[in-house]
Amino acid sequence: MSIQHRSTILAGIDGSTYSAAVTDYAAWIAVKLRAPLKLLHNIEHRDTPPLTDLSGSIGLGSREELLEELTRMEERRSRILLEQGKAMLQDAHERALARGCPEAENLQRHGSLEETLVEMEEEIRVLVVGIRGEGHENREKQIGTKLESLIRALHRPVLVVNRPFEQPPQRIMIAYDGGEVSRKALDMVSLSPLYQGLECHLVHVGQGEQESAQLQEGAAILRQAGLKTICAELSGDVQQQLERYYREHAIELVVMGAFGQSRLRELLFGSLTQRMLINSKIPLLLLR
Repeated sequence: MSIQHRSTILAGIDGSTYSAAVTDYAAWIAVKLRAPLKLLHNIEHRDTPPLTDLSGSIGLGSREELLEELTRMEERRSRILLEQGKAMLQDAHERALARGCPEAENLQRHGSLEETLVEMEEEIRVLVVGIRGEGHENREKQIGTKLESLIRALHRPVLVVNRPFEQPPQRIMIAYDGGEVSRKALDMVSLSPLYQGLECHLVHVGQGEQESAQLQEGAAILRQAGLKTICAELSGDVQQQLERYYREHAIELVVMGAFGQSRLRELLFGSLTQRMLINSKIPLLLLR
């Protein structure tokens, strides 16, 4: 499928306190890119609890009655979740329209969220999700249980929202290391109308003449695209330096690669992506 057909801005709506901000950011992107917006509510299946452990304490007939009752309860639960999801989507739909989005499509899917997103991958231009889902939103030092797996599974930009939408971002920061994903970020920012008119900070943490030259080459690409570009070369702990920089320069959106190291290296040294997700106070646009 050509890039032109990968046009959908997809917002994950789950009833958490982040859903309003997810809707707002997704609407901003859709309006700026003149792209269709889809609002997705996904209902995960839940198996009926097994009754085998009750075989020694109740009779066969009683077990069958319990199983039937559990099945009826699960059916009622599914209907309630379906109706709740429809209400969430309608609220998000009205919010998106109020943000200037000309239209939005509501979607409800059943099954694994990861499978749903992979199935829709070819039409997704940007996925917008909250940092934590319903039921986990108060765990500030954790990311959502499914967030890492869906970011790894989906080879599309994922905007992770962690605060309310106050106004369209005016300053963004690209965490640049000269690698393939960093170059992809440069191409995306320089070519997309979403970033036109924004102040772009190209930030590298490290030392070396080759890295410095790559940084200047990256800045030249952004400036040729008409973006006001500020370069910064920092040294020290990558996560700490990036966070210090975005605080000091009032950055409103960070663009960076996601899970670029091997799983073994991340296990041994920790994942920069995870640490940024947990500690960042501004939205992260993650690229694979």
